[in-house]
Amino acid sequence: MKTIEGGICAVKGVRAYGIKEGKMGLAVMLAKGPAAAVFTLNKVRAAPVLVTKDHLKTNGALFNGIIANSGCANAFTHEQGIKDAIGMANILAARLNVDPHTIGVASTGVIGRPLNMAWIKDHFNEVFEKACTGPECSLATNKAVMTTDLAPKSYAVEIEGGVRIGAIAKGSGMIEPNMGTMLSFIFTDADIPHASLQKCLKKAVDKSYNMVVVDGDTSTNDTVTLIATGEAGKPKMKKFQEGLEKVCMEIAKKIARDGEGATKLIEATVEGARTVRDARKGAKAIVRSPLFKSAVYGTDPNWGRAVCAIGYSSCDVDPARVTLIFSNGKESVALVDNGMPKSDEATLAKAKAIMGGDTLYVTARLGLGRAKATAWGCDLTHKYVDINASYTT
Repeated sequence: MKTIEGGICAVKGVRAYGIKEGKMGLAVMLAKGPAAAVFTLNKVRAAPVLVTKDHLKTNGALFNGIIANSGCANAFTHEQGIKDAIGMANILAARLNVDPHTIGVASTGVIGRPLNMAWIKDHFNEVFEKACTGPECSLATNKAVMTTDLAPKSYAVEIEGGVRIGAIAKGSGMIEPNMGTMLSFIFTDADIPHASLQKCLKKAVDKSYNMVVVDGDTSTNDTVTLIATGEAGKPKMKKFQEGLEKVCMEIAKKIARDGEGATKLIEATVEGARTVRDARKGAKAIVRSPLFKSAVYGTDPNWGRAVCAIGYSSCDVDPARVTLIFSNGKESVALVDNGMPKSDEATLAKAKAIMGGDTLYVTARLGLGRAKATAWGCDLTHKYVDINASYTT
């Protein structure tokens, strides 16, 4: 497996483009093949989530493309929102001369505002006509769907046999996915049927996007889609799964690092849990904890907040067996060793120094089994409050 440039446009059979005009953005991604998707579990689901989910069921999970907008979530917009999401699909379908049910729709932005369909219609031809296969087109598409993101998020790999997998994503705040992320669009030129594609995506998402926490909020619009153009032939499924998981994990880390107001990435790994489910609960609890996230921002080695988070996560834990380690990737320090705290001045000073970098690795060993899981998050800063205190104004 090797990392390649070009984002989604590195994949054979994909053309894309997007524009950004102030807070408004529009993007199209053109690719034909079996599709898979996972969506938010928020009970207040946005219109594009409902429409895309329905389209997958209606057309036998074959897509011809995706149209996405930023600046308006088209969520909590009821009947009109559904009509507008369908309208977006119809616009792209008409240009491609295909069934509208073969088009996916995605939106991101402010909840409860009507979609500006006039703006989308006015700018659609420009976007569609510029769709191309170059890396600049993948980047333009990525930028078009950004909201409070400070950086585009893209990653692509080539696996054995020349099969490629590429993804772009947006996501910076309101992130604690359940079956999705903010918005992520994945493409592959592997020849894989829908059922297998869906199984692969679900497995990859559980290890990646579902393990990201920025602020603990689950969006109304979380969507991950995967389209397989089939132009590179059938892959070895084990290699494909590894490649897909690699792409999703790298994007997940980029989302966490670019959390609203974030200055540091937190990677928390729980080892020695009884079950993978327990390991995931513990790891996510660490990166979700506002107290621990605040401590990381201030480089305060208040390690008890991480242990506390594991304790309330509902995973099985025996305090007498816990080991807790902080690392910056070069140096590490054990703050708890088999249940024994190490809070002497020298240890805390080393922990503080380690926390001063841009990435903090937290390892918690529970000593109860062999299961492990990793979650990604970021520190909680004053900037996060500033951004979200005036988001619509």
